[in-house]
Amino acid sequence: MAHPRERYQVSFSLYLFLFGVVLVTLPGFCLGVLSIHVGPVVGALVFGLAIFGAAFLLSWGAEAAQIDVSESLAVALLALIAVLPEYAVDFVFTWKSAHDPSQAHYAIANMTGSNRLLVGLGWPLVLLLYILTKNRKESVIILAETHRVEIFYLAVATLYSFIIPLKGSLTLIDTAILVTLFALYARRAAQMEKVEPAVIGPVRILANMSAGWRRLTTILLFLFPGSVIFFVAEPFAMSLLVTARSLGLNEFYVVQWLAPLASESPEFIVAATWALRGWAGSALKVLISSKINQWTLLVGSIPLVFAISGQAIRPFGLDDLQNHELILTAAQSLFAVAVLVNLRFSRTNGLFLATLFLLQLFIAGIRLEVTVAYLLLAIYYHIKHRASLLPAARLGLDLRRKSSG
Repeated sequence: MAHPRERYQVSFSLYLFLFGVVLVTLPGFCLGVLSIHVGPVVGALVFGLAIFGAAFLLSWGAEAAQIDVSESLAVALLALIAVLPEYAVDFVFTWKSAHDPSQAHYAIANMTGSNRLLVGLGWPLVLLLYILTKNRKESVIILAETHRVEIFYLAVATLYSFIIPLKGSLTLIDTAILVTLFALYARRAAQMEKVEPAVIGPVRILANMSAGWRRLTTILLFLFPGSVIFFVAEPFAMSLLVTARSLGLNEFYVVQWLAPLASESPEFIVAATWALRGWAGSALKVLISSKINQWTLLVGSIPLVFAISGQAIRPFGLDDLQNHELILTAAQSLFAVAVLVNLRFSRTNGLFLATLFLLQLFIAGIRLEVTVAYLLLAIYYHIKHRASLLPAARLGLDLRRKSSG
């Protein structure tokens, strides 16, 4: 059932912004379609800008979809669509790793980097902007009861993620479990109550259209940037590697941090914009949902892509470095769940997340110590918030409605 029509004020600058973003994608798109070779530095810049622009277009299309569906499902869709560039880059490395095992490092690097950026940088940023808009009168983001759905599924995905480094591999069994988990999350999100959508930026142009034209334009906002990503993901990934080698940089860390900056930027900007407007809960919800689909669909897709590329069913093996990165990422995620499960995100929580993230980012040698710190803090906060664990599980599994029925 469509949301009641509301007319939004649309300025010329919004049309200009939309046109500018489309324009940014065209050079990289044309080079990718025509397979024109350029230098690695130029390629990393041009193809990176194309992914940046395409990700914005995808996120706007997903935001427009919230006019017709529940908020939770719309946010889940937004989070899924917005990270498609992340999927594309990761799939490039995974596909190549079936024939060149050295590429497997970069698939895990890209995935763990994007995960830790969302939580370690994205969540504190939302809190900081929210505090600034409230003139320091508010230092805590109070989440809605419905946020327990996201928190529950993030908790389940996080607990399962600890099993992967213990096994030392990703298999099609992991694919089945993680994809099923995402499907359950999406189904539960679709059942949540529909609320007034927050329509901002160029999405207002679509919101003012008739239902038919809006849906057609939304489809185009999926198809065009999707095509851009398809043609530029591989040259972007390869340009990053060659650029890192030419500059004498650590290739693993370049892929881990620079690639996600381009692909995750729309989510950060959407979340930042919403936080500045006072919608901190919705902003945080976008980043949490993105984290869920990366922990489920992205991780679960790696062994499937690996099997298809290699034309054989075999595990995607993990070495010590990859296992350590996965454990660190899982530990951060466990702590993140612990601080949110009581539906309050405080300044202290934000400082912990930001400080530990920056420490492991700039001092690679203390990542083991940071992992231990995450785990100890997670245990403390889970004990502290233990009364909130069961309510999250009940809402996530929809047990309240079943018991009342």
